[in-house]
Amino acid sequence: MIERADQMVLNYVSRAADAAHGVLRPDQRLDFARRLRARIEAERRGSQDARDVAKVLTRFGDPVALVEREARRLAATGPAATGPAATGRRGVGSVVRGRPRDLAALVVLALAALLVPVGLPAVAIFQVPVLVWAAGAAAVLFSDTWTAGDKLAGAGAPLFGYTVGGVLVGGFQAAEAGPAAFVVRFFEVSGVMFMIGTALGVAWLAYRLLDVS
Repeated sequence: MIERADQMVLNYVSRAADAAHGVLRPDQRLDFARRLRARIEAERRGSQDARDVAKVLTRFGDPVALVEREARRLAATGPAATGPAATGRRGVGSVVRGRPRDLAALVVLALAALLVPVGLPAVAIFQVPVLVWAAGAAAVLFSDTWTAGDKLAGAGAPLFGYTVGGVLVGGFQAAEAGPAAFVVRFFEVSGVMFMIGTALGVAWLAYRLLDVS
């Protein structure tokens, strides 16, 4: 399994290097392949699971497109400060066009946080923001874009903020007032902590979704 995962990376980088032949100068081609391999290894984060590596390579996209983008970058003559901004816009545009379901999952998670202060009536025993969060979390978990760790961090951050954040903040502020005061304070702050957790989770998933040079 380890050899298979490593071979997948080597094959991908080799395809990119082959595509760069005749497009980039030899020194540029070597530097491009080296940086690409380093970026893949950073995204891979030591995983030896072939499925995780395949997801990482999928996020990088077509090697030919990477070579074309590198050629455009090298050919650019504008101010250096405009380069990163242009690259970022291309990355966001690519995500919007290619990952609509993943973006929809992020929107649903964000909507769950926005509904917290609205105060909608509960459905059965469940608060509406919790139900919306569950739908967004399910969409994230069933996606084949993020790794298992990314999914756990992004989808679990709102719930973590609600429970752990609510307990810590509420308990700290009502430590000397007794259990009843703690319960009251927990429900006062847990919604805010849920919103903070959601913002952090969505930001992390969005960051991982982008192919940042």
